[in-house]
Amino acid sequence: MPGDKTEADLTGVERRISPKPPVEKIAGRKLKPSTLMMGHGYDPALSEGSLKPPIFLTSTFVFPSAAAGKRHFEGVTGKRPGGAEGLVYSRFNGPNQEILEDRLAIWEEAEDALAFSSGMSAIATLFLSMVKPGDTIVHSGPLYAATETLIARVLGRFGVQWLDFPAGATREEIDAVMTKAATGRVALIYLESPANPTNVLVDVEAVAASRDAIFGTSPDKPPIAIDNTFLGPLWHQPLRHGADIVVYSLTKYAGGHSDLVAGGVLGTKAQIDTIRAMRNTIGTICDPNTAWMLLRSLETLELRMSRAGENAARVCAYLRDHPKVERVGYLGFPRDDRQADIYARHCTGAGSTFSLYLKGGEAEAFAFLDALRIAKLAVSLGGTETLASHPAGMTHLSVSDERKAALDITDNLVRISIGVEDADDLIADFTQALDAI
Repeated sequence: MPGDKTEADLTGVERRISPKPPVEKIAGRKLKPSTLMMGHGYDPALSEGSLKPPIFLTSTFVFPSAAAGKRHFEGVTGKRPGGAEGLVYSRFNGPNQEILEDRLAIWEEAEDALAFSSGMSAIATLFLSMVKPGDTIVHSGPLYAATETLIARVLGRFGVQWLDFPAGATREEIDAVMTKAATGRVALIYLESPANPTNVLVDVEAVAASRDAIFGTSPDKPPIAIDNTFLGPLWHQPLRHGADIVVYSLTKYAGGHSDLVAGGVLGTKAQIDTIRAMRNTIGTICDPNTAWMLLRSLETLELRMSRAGENAARVCAYLRDHPKVERVGYLGFPRDDRQADIYARHCTGAGSTFSLYLKGGEAEAFAFLDALRIAKLAVSLGGTETLASHPAGMTHLSVSDERKAALDITDNLVRISIGVEDADDLIADFTQALDAI
């Protein structure tokens, strides 16, 4: 946490207390993220010895001097890159948010990170910081419906164009789209892997290789950003495979208790500085209370995701052979050799969110959903509880019927996010729900 404070010793003489240096190694051993989540970026001595960071509910911060105030504003206004060197105003930064951002960056060894008021505010701020009229966004498909709406319907009104390739595209298919896009200025390459809601993986390494082959390796090449919400940060770390920026809905696994809404962006210092400048302008930072709750949740992130992943493996193994199930879109059961290859190179786990294709259509899907007793009929994912929803009629309702058909978002598709309940209880619930069809 930035800043020093003073404390009176027993003689009444004030002495300066500086933040203790972070403990990132012990005897040469680099500490794991799960360990660092318990205290990284926070010194209890700066907050009256409080074990956990207080919630700093203030709109503004007092400057130690006028010169310091000017220095801070040089950072937040962009006259000097890198943001403020201290606390300024809660639209720009705050202690809870800065501790959160430090800890978010640890999981993927990112140079920097930013926290936002929602996943979509993170995505919107990213796009607004990168594009201008006439630019093209190249993206994988499908994307989360609100992201597709933002690109096509909102940015499209301001002259921004888009081209896409299917999530499981080969290098040749990606090259074809990149080459077509390269006739103009490509501002951003935006990916979502696995795709929502079909659970198809994107070959990030192939996208990076295609980008570099077509646009060169100069600093002006379009950055690659990826929504890593479904698998990250435990089961997929895209910065290792060629991505420059990683986007999260922190509402999901990072928050993990279905009690907050937030977003995050991680990446290189240069890219984050650009996005920070836009966040400072439009005010999409998350609030201190949400940041504090996320700090709490990050302490159990690895435990929760591991348990949910183990549960999903058992549930999917059961559902795959059920006579009323057409197929299960689960990363542990790759649909073809191409997906198996991407999974082997990119992922360390299959996650806990999957696509369940039932035999039948909307009527069968609705009967299944209405019969669930443990799993909750609700959108979102990555919480402690199991959730189930109908993408075609809910999260992707705004997507045209033609595009849904092209992207395999069918009426018999149910998206399921497995929680941390007992796996046998979940299997019993799905059994009785399938019996109700």
